[in-house]
Amino acid sequence: MFFLIVYLTSIFVVLGVGAVAAHSDVKGMTIPNMYSLIIMGAFAVSFGVLWLGGYGQVFFPLLSHILAFLIVFGLTAALFAFKLIGAGDSKLASVYALWMGMPGLIPFLFYMALVGGVLGLVAIILQKFKPVKSPKPDSWIAQVQGGASKVPYGVAIVIGALASFLKIGYLNVDNFSLFIAS
Repeated sequence: MFFLIVYLTSIFVVLGVGAVAAHSDVKGMTIPNMYSLIIMGAFAVSFGVLWLGGYGQVFFPLLSHILAFLIVFGLTAALFAFKLIGAGDSKLASVYALWMGMPGLIPFLFYMALVGGVLGLVAIILQKFKPVKSPKPDSWIAQVQGGASKVPYGVAIVIGALASFLKIGYLNVDNFSLFIAS
């Protein structure tokens, strides 16, 4: 039961911190580094404890997770260098890729891009029609309605991560039964 609690706590911490990061991105177009560090730390604790406890099969091999992290970090660092995304987005996407491993990387990138596209369309609508009468100053809505071309990509990253967690089975009953069966 201890290992199931560690696993579930890690998953819910990662998703909860992601929701806070997405809110921060919408509110002020920033994602504090602490959020990415917490998500990375939760992976390290969960992976390490489960591996030591004999439940390593819940995750993919460690090299798979590290490779997914490095690929996304390399891609997003290049996008940051060209000022296409923010540094917070790069770090957040990279630490979520760490959770995905290589088998979960394509679904993660797909869902993230899909939600990012929807957010882009919302930004165009906000910019063109200015439907929010008194947006909070410095918020994403205020900036976009003021003419800026910005998208709080942290929202897309977190929703992409949640969809991928479902797709790769992190929130699957079969995964939970591994802990109960032993």
